[in-house]
Amino acid sequence: MATTELQEQQIKAAQEKLAELIRSDFARIERMKADQEVTDFSKLETITIGVMPGDGIGPLIMTQALRVLNQLLAPEIASGKVKIRIIEGMTFERRVELGESLPADVLAACKECNVLIKGPFTTPRAGDKFPDGTPMPNLVSANSLLRRGLDLFAAVRPIKIPEKNIDWCFFRENIEGEYIWGNKGIQVNEDLGFDFKVQTKQGSERIARAAFEYARKNGKHNVTAVTKANIVKLADGNFLKCVHHIGETEYPEIEVQERLVDAMTAKMADPEFTKGCEVFVLPNLYGDIVTDAAAEMQGGLGSASSSNIGNKYALFEAIHGTAPYLMSHGRGNYANPCSIIRAAGQLMAHIGYGDRTAKLEKALDICCSTEKKLVVTTDKDGATSEEFTTYLLDTLKSL
Repeated sequence: MATTELQEQQIKAAQEKLAELIRSDFARIERMKADQEVTDFSKLETITIGVMPGDGIGPLIMTQALRVLNQLLAPEIASGKVKIRIIEGMTFERRVELGESLPADVLAACKECNVLIKGPFTTPRAGDKFPDGTPMPNLVSANSLLRRGLDLFAAVRPIKIPEKNIDWCFFRENIEGEYIWGNKGIQVNEDLGFDFKVQTKQGSERIARAAFEYARKNGKHNVTAVTKANIVKLADGNFLKCVHHIGETEYPEIEVQERLVDAMTAKMADPEFTKGCEVFVLPNLYGDIVTDAAAEMQGGLGSASSSNIGNKYALFEAIHGTAPYLMSHGRGNYANPCSIIRAAGQLMAHIGYGDRTAKLEKALDICCSTEKKLVVTTDKDGATSEEFTTYLLDTLKSL
């Protein structure tokens, strides 16, 4: 059946929009090729930590994370080697007022810091409304814009469950895949819409290299690529080829394994399926899903954190949301602060204070697993965020 004149016009308009998107990615590829210099924190006179408290429970749990940072980095803060800077202007209310997910002044302030720690941001879904019934604006994810704006290409999420002999580290490609053009899909007409999955050679190789480099430095023996390459032949197939190429040519001592994402999600808790697995590397969407599932195995999203690493900047965050239910029920101060506290630990390791991170992890193991004098339940029958953090800080002093 031949297309109509109107359909031909719609096809032409879609082609023109797609061409603009491809041109923008050609430019991004050239920037990736040029951006090879990595920040050496040991050579910086001052390390500035930018703090974005976030929305909902974010400011409440961030207060506790800052108590931990201020105690563990007290000598460096006193000497001026480390500075902590609060970045204003990222509240949901201000972003709604401006109609911008990531205001330009906030991104500029972020770029004046070396590393960042952030709480959760509100990202409205289509159809979400304010309490008075007014529709929320369809803002794109501020997290995605931050990752792109700072070129934070690697989301690194460690998962440790000692009693199950699990010590995993996930490397999620953080910029490309289905997320990079997330708000730039093409609605051809009322019957037909397209979203896209973008995977570049440069983006795939650098996340693969990050995973293999971590494996080499930490005495790991394998890297497992998680894809759906049996169905998504081109994007996932190319990603898988890049992982094999980097592993086989640059890290020959490290074994490359493969898992399909649906099997990985279904069988992650099966010790036979993941036997021997240590480091995982995944495209963006699969990494988002699989790492959340892994966090649930560890004890829930409130217990896990994420590092977002680039060559110049790095951002550390809790991986859970703003917890509107807790806030609306007067239980925000009972939120679990462990995710953002673990993020603070990852931040310290990244800037060269791994000894403080090791001490913090030991204290968290005592407080969360072995001793458990206080337990956060997110309800009033458990400890508040502040009470738990005081318990943690007292434990740190005893180590």
